[in-house]
Amino acid sequence: MSEAEGTERKRVWKTPPNVPLCVETDIADPGSRSFVLQIGEAFFHGFVVRKDGQVAGYVDRCPHAGHPLALELDRYLTPDGTLILCGWHGAVFEPLTGLCTGGPCAGGRLTPWPVQASGGIIRTA
Repeated sequence: MSEAEGTERKRVWKTPPNVPLCVETDIADPGSRSFVLQIGEAFFHGFVVRKDGQVAGYVDRCPHAGHPLALELDRYLTPDGTLILCGWHGAVFEPLTGLCTGGPCAGGRLTPWPVQASGGIIRTA
């Protein structure tokens, strides 16, 4: 049975270090971008936020209900770029810490995905 027929792809929650993701300037500041990496037979879903010259990565999963956060590809930030927004339930998170500051999971956190920018390239850490 194919994925289109209803079977789910296996998910993993971590990635190996030093995998190049993109050029740092591919993500606006402030901005965000989603990434799906195939790890063996499974897939990792994450996103990177760039804000104030820093980058932070998170597993693309809301701590409240387990859904991916973005309703549209790469649209993780509020329109003013100040917070990460869960499009499903309205929870908001600090972009560089993942702390939920409002909504149904207030006080919770996004699951960090270790990433770093070095030499103009964003990589897994």
